[in-house]
Amino acid sequence: MSKIKARKGAPYARILGVGGYRPVRVVPNEVILETIDSSDEWIRSRSGIETRHWANDEETVAAMSVEASGKAIADAGISAEQIGAVVVSTVSHFSQTPAIATEIADRLGTAKAAAFDISAGCAGFGYGLTLAKGMVVEGSAEYVLVIGVERLSDLTDLEDRATAFLFGDGAGAVVVGPSEEPHIGPTVWGSEGDKSATIKQTVPWDVFHTHARLRTDGEALAGELSELPLDSKGELKFPAITQEGQAVFRWAVFEMAKIAKEALEASGLTADDLDVFIPHQANERIIDSMVKTLKLPEHVTVARDVRTTGNTSAASIPLAMERLLATGEAKSGDTALVIGFGAGLVYAATVVTLP
Repeated sequence: MSKIKARKGAPYARILGVGGYRPVRVVPNEVILETIDSSDEWIRSRSGIETRHWANDEETVAAMSVEASGKAIADAGISAEQIGAVVVSTVSHFSQTPAIATEIADRLGTAKAAAFDISAGCAGFGYGLTLAKGMVVEGSAEYVLVIGVERLSDLTDLEDRATAFLFGDGAGAVVVGPSEEPHIGPTVWGSEGDKSATIKQTVPWDVFHTHARLRTDGEALAGELSELPLDSKGELKFPAITQEGQAVFRWAVFEMAKIAKEALEASGLTADDLDVFIPHQANERIIDSMVKTLKLPEHVTVARDVRTTGNTSAASIPLAMERLLATGEAKSGDTALVIGFGAGLVYAATVVTLP
């Protein structure tokens, strides 16, 4: 029997640089109120969101990713040619194939880096970070670029009072590289597929296209097709993200606090050891509840980027991390607990040292 040679990488891995990109257009709650019956006070009290960013035609998934990645690479002090793998988490790249990661890797000028997309919703950054850590330690890549990017404005039903105000666009990226000491803790991750219907796309793509074709051809609709959503003008709505708000809120508040505690324990730390808490920026009420349940000390800085960025799914954690460092609310070397959770339902939590 032949003996397979193992390749040895770095002893450990760490985040070396972070970058973010927020679209130019800032959208206040007043714009959202043009299509739903609500109020600025109600939106703020239910979510904490005051504004969000929406991408224009030029601010594509690839373009935003390249901007955020360039900043992360510069922050890490390396060149694009040194990137050995590019991992992109997104649910808003609409081409089934090829992966948008390959275009991003090429536009950045990497030396034919491995490149692939993952779909893990709002936990996608945590999933990508875990994969990157494994690649660096295993030796398949010395430096890995992890990108969370979304154009959720493309998947938002502006007439849906429950979700129209939630989502924003943007990209966040980190470079993961070698370290002589552990700076990314064990990941506690998983899924609860029995709850997958609580956050989902309103209409599958195949059904949407069948419905659109039938309406264009003037054919009669029957059965489930006749019940697909139409807008106020009677036109077929583009597939959007929908959720059962209360069910998701309860799950996030009670179950994700447990996962966060498990991540702390897995890293051999307690809440008192933390400097920063960066949860997925879904809803400020969820963040407040988690802070209370985790009994975080007052000295712990809590990311609240949701107020001005909204829910950007996979991009929310790296964007929040980048803003905390840029504003000085957090500093290099701080110990941060990060946790993402969302559609699937999926989750991922770990403790990291900030770059």
